[in-house]
Parts: sequence; C-alpha cells; structure tokens
Amino acid sequence: MPPPHSLPLAGITVVSLEQAVAAPFATRQLADLGARIIKVERPGGDFARRYDTTVRGQASYFVWLNRSKESLTLDLKSADGRQILEELLAQADVFVQNLAPGAAARMGLGAEELQERHPSLIPCTVSGYGTDGPWADRKAYDLLVQCQTGLLQLTGTPDEAVRVGISVADIAGGMYAYSGILSALYTRATTGRAPTVEVSLFDALAEWMSQPAYYTRYGGSQPPRVGARHATVAPYGPFTASDGKDVLLSVQNEREWAALCREFLGRPELTDDPRFATGTARVAHRDALDALIRVRFAELDGDRAMELLDRTGIANAGVNSVHEFLAHPVLAERGRWQDIHVPGTQESVQALLPPAILSGVAPRMGPVPAAGEHTDAILTELGRTPDAIARLYEDGVCR
Repeated sequence: MPPPHSLPLAGITVVSLEQAVAAPFATRQLADLGARIIKVERPGGDFARRYDTTVRGQASYFVWLNRSKESLTLDLKSADGRQILEELLAQADVFVQNLAPGAAARMGLGAEELQERHPSLIPCTVSGYGTDGPWADRKAYDLLVQCQTGLLQLTGTPDEAVRVGISVADIAGGMYAYSGILSALYTRATTGRAPTVEVSLFDALAEWMSQPAYYTRYGGSQPPRVGARHATVAPYGPFTASDGKDVLLSVQNEREWAALCREFLGRPELTDDPRFATGTARVAHRDALDALIRVRFAELDGDRAMELLDRTGIANAGVNSVHEFLAHPVLAERGRWQDIHVPGTQESVQALLPPAILSGVAPRMGPVPAAGEHTDAILTELGRTPDAIARLYEDGVCR
C-alpha cells in the first residue's frame, strides 16, 4: 500500500454520516485517492453491514463500499455525540450525508447552517428526489428510482419488466457525488470558495436515461423491451451456438454490416437487401434478421463463431456468468485483483482496483473497518482522556 502522503487527496479529511450504498460509494472512491474518511455510524453500525454474511461473515455490499475508512460509532441524539461530531466537522474538509429526508436539517446539519459555522467546509447531500420540490420528503431506494425514471420499463422482455441487476441508481448517485466533491475541492483550492454539493438519485439516473428520453420525446414512443438485444440497433444481441454457448455480437455501421454478410454469414447479397440495408431497416425487420443469423450460429460452436467474428472485425463477446467474470483474463493478467482485510477473520478477500488509473499513483486498498473500530483513537485525537472515553461508553454515546 502506498504511503498516504503520496496520494492525490492526502491531507483531505471527510466526515460522513452515510448508510447503504450511494454516499459510501462516493466516499470510498475518495479514500482510494488518499482522503481520510471518518465514517460516523449509529450505535450498532451502518445497517448495510447486515445485508448478508457472504464475505467471510461480512456483507458483500459493505465490503465493496467501505475499505480504507475509519469507523466511529456515535449516538447523535445525545448532546455528547453531537459535540464530538461538531469538533470533527471543525477540522474536516468535506461532510457527506445521505440520511433520511430532513434528518440532517433537524440536527442542524443542513448545508447552509454548516457553512455558517464552518465556512471552508464542503457539505455534500445525497438525497432521493432532491431537497426541494414536491418529492423532497419521500424515501427513495434504488429500485424505486429505477421505477420512477422509466428504467424498469426499458429492461426485460416484452412480457416482463425487470430491475437492473445492480444498484444502478445508487451507483449513479455515488459517482456524481464523488465527481461533485472533487470539483468543489478544486474550486476551493483555486478560489477560496467552498461550494455545497447536492446530488439526488433521481437526477443522477435521469441523466443516464437521456437517450431513451430523447428517443421517446421526439420519436413518439419509448424504446421497446427486447431482452438482451439493443432496442435501437440491429443486429445487436446474443445468439446461441451449436454447443449451447451464447455469443453476443454488435454491428454498428454499414461497413460492419457488409462484412458480416460477406465473411460471417456467407450471404453477400443480403448487404443491399432493402429489409436490412440501413440501421433503421434492420431494427424494423429484426425478427427476420435474427432468424438468418441464428441459422449460421447453429452451424458453429461458440469458440469458432467468436473466432470468425473476430476475423471479420465484428465486436463480440461470450455471455459470461459471474463465475466466468471472476476468472476473466483481462482482470487476472493485468493484476486488477488485490487482497484486502475484513473484520473478524485473518483471511483476506480480493477486491478490484479502482477503474481510473493515475500514472505514478497506487490507490489505497486498506482494510474494511469493524463497527466503531477507530472510536477510541479518534476520541483521543480530539483530546478526550481515557476516563472521559470510558464515560462515553458507559453513557451509550459510543458503542
């Protein structure tokens, strides 16, 4: 692990009242770059710790989102807990929270109030539907936001809408919170002004829905649900080879279409067939087109089909299981896996390095903290004596 001073965000302290996915994802990425993340957890810890127990007894979500952080448990309903938090904020650069609607404001932790007390602090609020407007007080979880943005109606088969298999609204919100915080830190460094940052899960996923939104607004109907095929490009989807292997191929332009007809299908006359001669025509006649391609795939096993597609210059990929993804050569041969430690075991687990590769910078890949693991050290840093710390535990402020 690189020394902390060698990382881009070394010296930046982030205090986070975070739970679940979106805010922890944002702060974990700041931790990867060297920021000190003080994760303030309620007594008993972030409820995401108990989502499952599959990773050496720890929750898969929590292990993914919380490496390299320090955990401090505080009862913020107590005066002592609030005082400790205020002392931390006085020394922090960034404050992140994704509490229930209105909870931060009720505790005097709204962005404007915080900046009155701490003008150099960058507050970041991650909400469901924004802190103003008609839905500001509604709870928002990932799947609810997938429903409200129309994403669920684009995902699945003609017969059934299905959720995206990962927490896409939370991930989108966390990514925009992360980039917003980086932008705010840059603004503060160059102008002295500390902007507030606000991201809602709804706004984040709405941005990702822009292409189907344009298509629907100006085309008159929304893209259809077409399973694993692409709604507006054809051929673009999976086909089953003779050995049962599913192979996805994608044709993006007329040059590739002509090459597919000539080299893979062995049907050069299809290039100018009016049913398939343009992208729009291929989508309109998708069923007939896919039937032709299925005939060819039935003659080839999966490896041979991918070999021919590669030779033809057609993008393709086997439809992997998660087990196959875990063993992917692109990850293994590029050293993308690194061991990290989790609470309650001496065994390590494998974690993926961050996607953004900065030359000369090795990201921090620290351990996942146990709930309250750093409470004593942080309180000592704030000047509390051992006796004072013991009283905080006795009073239930830290537990």
